[in-house]
Amino acid sequence: MNISVIGTGYVGLTTGVALAHLGHKVVCADIDEAKVELLNKGIPPIYEPDLEELMAKSRSRLTFTTSYREAILESDVVFIAVGTPANADGSPNLSYLHEAFDNVLKTLAHKATPTLLVNKSTVPVGTADRFMDEIRRRGMGQVVDIASNPEFLRQGRAVYDTLHPERIVAGGSERAARILQSVYKPLLDQEKIPFLHVDLRSAELAKYAANAFLAMKISFINEMANVCDCVGADVLKIAEVIGSDHRIGPAFLNAGIGYGGSCFPKDTRALQYIADTSGYNFKLLSAVIEVNNDQRYMMVQKLRRELGELAGRKIAVLGLTFKPATDDLREAPSIPVIQELLALGAEVWVHDPIAMEKAKELLPAGVHFAKDCEECLQDAEAALLVTEWPEYLRTVPAAAPGLMKRPLLIDGRNAIPENARAGLDYHGIGIPGTSRKEEGPVTLKF
Repeated sequence: MNISVIGTGYVGLTTGVALAHLGHKVVCADIDEAKVELLNKGIPPIYEPDLEELMAKSRSRLTFTTSYREAILESDVVFIAVGTPANADGSPNLSYLHEAFDNVLKTLAHKATPTLLVNKSTVPVGTADRFMDEIRRRGMGQVVDIASNPEFLRQGRAVYDTLHPERIVAGGSERAARILQSVYKPLLDQEKIPFLHVDLRSAELAKYAANAFLAMKISFINEMANVCDCVGADVLKIAEVIGSDHRIGPAFLNAGIGYGGSCFPKDTRALQYIADTSGYNFKLLSAVIEVNNDQRYMMVQKLRRELGELAGRKIAVLGLTFKPATDDLREAPSIPVIQELLALGAEVWVHDPIAMEKAKELLPAGVHFAKDCEECLQDAEAALLVTEWPEYLRTVPAAAPGLMKRPLLIDGRNAIPENARAGLDYHGIGIPGTSRKEEGPVTLKF
């Protein structure tokens, strides 16, 4: 099939490359000329494992352009995959989506053959219905149909998740569902995965529901970790016990400093906004968000219990991205942690294997950027492991005792194995050795 994808961010680019890999002829469009120029050279503007390699393999069926006309006029299916960032009140900013939708319809007005317009952006319930109303208002209802096809990708595994999805959700008419079945036929035939045809509104809400539920599991295990710190239990054992129950499952039961990235924070706030503006108080979700906002500061609290005042002390921060295998710094817990350390007068040194240049544009003045992990640790009085990059798991246990003034490690991801902690003054989140001291918790003002 001839397919176009509007938007070349994490979702759009991965979707376009994957569909080309499956045998479709794909044109990806973006208004960012510099980004399109990079893509036409075979260089993805984002870091995502296996993406560049798959781009190269699919090059004969993959084109990038800034022209809507070039992208759309020959297409049977048009995917819209543009960003819907959060506004200050938590509501999704749909300005990019509306702009893309308007440009697509203006282009489709010159096309007589039927086209399926598929939304992959995360949007409030009812957005597709409003789009369909606008299509009819412009007299295009006979040639343009709408579908909702939410993505469930994990950054750092986006290519794998696209080619090996656990389910494909198609919201819309029977005709729209049949077309999407054709688009994904190679996956449906090979993987035997569920194809779930639902109404438009359920498809739109399902994405929010999935992310909110996973965020809830993360906040729950983090609250359990904090209880473990109080009573001397081990959250890793707790997670093993409850995760072995098939009704619960082990995924997303890794205690730490909370979730971040472009999806969970944005989507939980958006769902809360949707509920509030629909007249419902989603109390559980409000608690999930509150727990996550507080959890990121747990490392600083533990650090102050060990060192007291932080003014003038060199503190190493290892890992800046919200998770390994991505360069994404959106809603990364590292940023508020670093801001709090600076506010307390610490001398903050940071390192990340991938995102150093991006971080220089985001982090406050006064942060020192180390050329490698060793320089970051050199003469530090404490280190905070914020992102569990594999190289830190190898380097820190061996290097920290000889480089640091005090080999104090606050492991915000409980990532350093127990057999690798010898020589470290090690403190995790909710695991033995991290119990609160008798003087009680330090009260911080955020």
